[in-house]
Amino acid sequence: MNSGSNQDLGRTLGLFPVTSIVIANMIGAGIFTTSGLLMRDLQSPPLMILLWIVGGGIALCGALSYGALGSAMPHAGGEYVFLSRLYHPAFGFLSGWVSFVVGFSAPIAASSIGVSEYFARAFPEWLAWSAGLGIEDPAIGKKLLSILVIFAFTVVHFQGIELGAQVQNALTVLKVGLIAVLLILGFLWGSGEWDHLSASELFAFDLGGWKKIGLSLMWIMFAYSGWNASTYIGSEIQNPAKTLPRSLLLGTGVVHLLYLLLNVLFVYATPPDQMAGVISIGGLAMANLFGGSMERIFSVLIGFALFSSLSAFIILGPRVYYSMARDGYFFNSIARVHPRFGVPANSILLQGVLASVMVLSGTFDQVLTYMGFSLGIFPIIAVLGVFRLEVYHRAMLPGYPLVPAVFILASATILVLAFLERPVESSIALLTAIAGIPMFYLFKRMHRPRE
Repeated sequence: MNSGSNQDLGRTLGLFPVTSIVIANMIGAGIFTTSGLLMRDLQSPPLMILLWIVGGGIALCGALSYGALGSAMPHAGGEYVFLSRLYHPAFGFLSGWVSFVVGFSAPIAASSIGVSEYFARAFPEWLAWSAGLGIEDPAIGKKLLSILVIFAFTVVHFQGIELGAQVQNALTVLKVGLIAVLLILGFLWGSGEWDHLSASELFAFDLGGWKKIGLSLMWIMFAYSGWNASTYIGSEIQNPAKTLPRSLLLGTGVVHLLYLLLNVLFVYATPPDQMAGVISIGGLAMANLFGGSMERIFSVLIGFALFSSLSAFIILGPRVYYSMARDGYFFNSIARVHPRFGVPANSILLQGVLASVMVLSGTFDQVLTYMGFSLGIFPIIAVLGVFRLEVYHRAMLPGYPLVPAVFILASATILVLAFLERPVESSIALLTAIAGIPMFYLFKRMHRPRE
């Protein structure tokens, strides 16, 4: 089925770059936009911080489970490979379909929009420059900047995985270092109040309250999404049986700690009533801690953080479509590896085009819940597959069978509660997955004569 430039991807990545990809893939728009929305619904700083801890625990259970799956099936594609081999190619295709429509292209678009929003706040002269080109509407100028960002990183990752990994490593080290400095400065010299932690409303744990908790955890899990990142590049990892599980555990653990500290800092800096409903919570927190001048600095920080996560998405997504095409369940051209750069070139270009189209659609605020629900479906099915692995691979999973069971039950409960709270967005997410069924049989029919 593979000919010409359809060659295998080389195993060139060690523990550090793979862990870097996991961290960069996780730390993105979610942590810098959701806490104010959570406070609006929960009105309780202790409960909000507790849910961030719970979400991190669920992500760690998922990372441990995916480590066992990845060591058993160390190939490019992540859930697509797991579900295809453990169940049926149709399940793998549906997960890849959702990844194509929602899982990578939409977060790339959201991250690029976030970059343009924060950079426009930090450097308003950009909007003046775009106006000089005849672009009078600031929103169009921001969209243009978003597409330029996508184009730039698409070009970088078109040059090969080694160059892309070097850029990714630099961005991730910079991002984690800046966040660490920010936390140290904020806690040691910022003008915050620990009394904010106890200034909360009484939360009602009735059905309505639990639905809010479910929706809040789904948004939190969206912020944690990426804990499975290194499974998407399994074919390019050195010694994957050891490196892949370690990268998932290390990357998720680091992000769990950073998220907890950042949320404590947000609450330390901002009273709950001021925090409620604010999307750019980071800028507000820095303004409260150090004055308005820090808001510009922190906007730049978030912009670089989103650069890193956007870059990681551009690395991972095309490997899923590449694997689908190699198996005959996507367009043949997507399986072609560039003869010079050794990357799935057409897959990278296709993703860049789709992400740019999503930027132009301007649906950032509308798709957050849609993305969170969509991304929560197939990891549950994949982790169920842990129980189908051979005894040897199950033995490599610490805490088996409790760890995968906790992930499955918690994730399923979150989706049910979120569906009850937001049925419209959740239904659209389900319909997106179902729409992949006829596409699966279409591609299967197209490739049958060739097979």
